[in-house]
Amino acid sequence: MFSLFAPNSKLIVLLTICAVVLFVLVFIFQTPSTSLGIVMPGHQPSESFILVTSGSDFPLDNLPYGVFSTSANPTRRIGVAIGDQVLDLSALTDKFLNHELFIKNNKNVFAQSTLNDFMSLGRDAWATARQTLTRILSATEPDLRDDESLRGRAFVKQSDAIMHLPCHIGDYTDFYSSREHATNVGTMFRGADNALPPNWLHLPIGYHGRASSIVVSGTDIRRPVGQTRPDESKPPVYGPCKALDFELEMAFFIGPGNTLGQPIPIEKAHEHIFGMVLMNDWSARDIQKWEYQPLGPFLGKSFATTISPWIVTMDALAPFLVDNVPQSPSVLPYLQHTDRFSYDIRLRVDLQGTDLLGQKPVSVSNFKYLYWTMKQQLAHHTSNGCNLRPGDLLGSGTISGPAKSERGSLLELSWGSKEPIDLGNGVTRTFLRDGDTVTLNGVCDNGSIRLGFGPCTGKVLPALEI
Repeated sequence: MFSLFAPNSKLIVLLTICAVVLFVLVFIFQTPSTSLGIVMPGHQPSESFILVTSGSDFPLDNLPYGVFSTSANPTRRIGVAIGDQVLDLSALTDKFLNHELFIKNNKNVFAQSTLNDFMSLGRDAWATARQTLTRILSATEPDLRDDESLRGRAFVKQSDAIMHLPCHIGDYTDFYSSREHATNVGTMFRGADNALPPNWLHLPIGYHGRASSIVVSGTDIRRPVGQTRPDESKPPVYGPCKALDFELEMAFFIGPGNTLGQPIPIEKAHEHIFGMVLMNDWSARDIQKWEYQPLGPFLGKSFATTISPWIVTMDALAPFLVDNVPQSPSVLPYLQHTDRFSYDIRLRVDLQGTDLLGQKPVSVSNFKYLYWTMKQQLAHHTSNGCNLRPGDLLGSGTISGPAKSERGSLLELSWGSKEPIDLGNGVTRTFLRDGDTVTLNGVCDNGSIRLGFGPCTGKVLPALEI
């Protein structure tokens, strides 16, 4: 026996061992496992057991869908972004995503290489999938968190993921929904008194784009070659575009489609909208100027359109709903809706070039500035009976705001190249140069929830020799 109140070497050794054991237990259960990106309950900045750093675009409140592969596994799979990880949904089809709602043509939609089948299922399936993913990624749910073997198969670092187009895009339509953009462009070409065409305030103007040249973020963009007429007193010439531009846009994907001949009423339009991406609709302004009459854009637009890889769902965007822009005169009944369907999405365009030190911001804007809502675009698009299909893409058109800094294209920012944009250190731009990289970003933040879309990036390559 030994006294607790008297010096004793055995007591000292015992107390030391207890202290070491206690320290190890505290370290194990309260310290993030950074190598796995796992955070234990009660000690994380987000609500997921996956570490989500402050300012991440992909918290548990987001859960956007995309399609990815890796160099080790080139098979394309459907994934969800969470923190700096991608959750491979094909690894969860047996245990978690095996609901009968997710079966189409006797196949699980999450075992496919595109999102089209899942998009086609509609809101009940989308909501069930979101609820399931939110639950199993929660810090308080042990099913996936504590299954080390499944975690090893299901998670891939985003830095190791090769992103692809999220779905097969059968058709693509681009609208002209920003009043500020339409006014700016109209003023430059027709004068302030005739800036808006007579139909602009009565219907969402759009045109049918080229789906085959839609590419995922990170794809290089070749400067197009085409026919232009720089001198109106001389015949046209053929050569590289000299007025290459970006357009700051967003776009939404169609979920369930409609039967040919059956319009989608505006009251049900939201049921057909799956989610949104950032979009840069690259534009060859000099080619477009010469070719566009009388049928509208053609080769000046069809050479490339870049979208961000992650589709942010409408459920994720619901906390950021804001009032629609007031419309006057009143639109026709088939375009009228009183529910809010505009979103506070803060947008930014950065430019990096060989003559610039780092990225330079050139434009900021907001999706909420759009005059025409997505519901109105969809209802008008199908009003003649046109059938839309899962995976079809509908673009907003350039998103400009009331301030000069909020103009969504170089055409507007440089006012038709008459006012070069000062990027510092004597560097200016009117239009894009070879080697320029354009990056779009979009963020929602209401003070309690912050989420983003990830970057939408493309680098301009020189035109091919002719």
